[in-house]
Amino acid sequence: MSDHPRGKLKIFMGYAAGVGKTYKMLEEAQALRAASADVAIGYFEPHGRAETIAKTEGLETIPRKTIEYRGAAFEEMDTDAILERRPQICVVDEFAHTNVPGCAREKRWEDVEVLLATGIDVLTTMNIQHLESLNDQVWQLSGVRVRETIPDWVVQQADEVVMVDLTPRALLHRLQRGVVYGRDKAELALQNFFRESTLAALRELALRETAHEVGQRIGSSEDEGSVAPGKGHKILVLITASPKTAMLIRRAKRVSDFTKADCFAVAVDSAGDLSDLPAAEREAVERHLNFARGLHIETRILEGDDVAVTLVDFGRRNQVTQIFVTRPQRRTWLGGLSRDPVRRIVDLAKDMQIVIVSDREPLPR
Repeated sequence: MSDHPRGKLKIFMGYAAGVGKTYKMLEEAQALRAASADVAIGYFEPHGRAETIAKTEGLETIPRKTIEYRGAAFEEMDTDAILERRPQICVVDEFAHTNVPGCAREKRWEDVEVLLATGIDVLTTMNIQHLESLNDQVWQLSGVRVRETIPDWVVQQADEVVMVDLTPRALLHRLQRGVVYGRDKAELALQNFFRESTLAALRELALRETAHEVGQRIGSSEDEGSVAPGKGHKILVLITASPKTAMLIRRAKRVSDFTKADCFAVAVDSAGDLSDLPAAEREAVERHLNFARGLHIETRILEGDDVAVTLVDFGRRNQVTQIFVTRPQRRTWLGGLSRDPVRRIVDLAKDMQIVIVSDREPLPR
């Protein structure tokens, strides 16, 4: 247990690079400094943006650390140096960043968790496409698979989420003027995320998500001492080796968050420990189980020779109301099966809702 109360986390959320998240964050940092707060920059990514760089004037910057990796030198946030300096408030840009191998932690949000645990308040930035549960939706909208993501629970525990908004047309104008990126990178961006239709869809997603976060916070304060919403509603996710399972987990987690329902993720195996699976399938199932755990979903490996019977029996014993499955492809399911395991689950679970999650291709470009 820490001797300090947990620090407060404030996230400046946007829907694309260049909307002004870092600028707004630094503006707040300057206002706090002017009010005599002890503020330091733990990490700032300038991207060559003169107006944003100007906002760091007068703010103490804690030097980064250098990590050697594959013959090259990389600069990362020095979490230990920040802990030693111990500012009241720390500014940390690019919350979703993946640290270079050799760092103590894999993700920057994990470094921020360490700062918060010692009582340091943190101001940080992220885009909506980095929220884990929206990964498939963003891919479907943009055709771009975002690799750096943050678990939803990390964002949900933030004390405040501020939406930094700018119309897509104004953002495109900034891009064309060279405010966001240099000419070469700007031209590449215009062919990917920075199409007006994509930006409009991402903006709507960000506005809706921020409204939901605000609603959750208001609801939590109003519901204190009362019966929690979603009580009696439980979601069960079937984990298999299928590559679609990650998408299935995200979808179920998003629904459980919105409905405030309990969520389980289970794999079914005749040995009860995955030991009878081929190595590649076992590795895939374990990866999916770990992914679910990372999203704070309770996981189990159930022993059984028949996936459908074992799954539905578990669901019934745990008062599950909804089961999420994905339609299998060849040998991606566990245990003994008929030709159509989904059909058998539907037939057996007449008292539950079965959600069959199918993959969707990105929208035409």
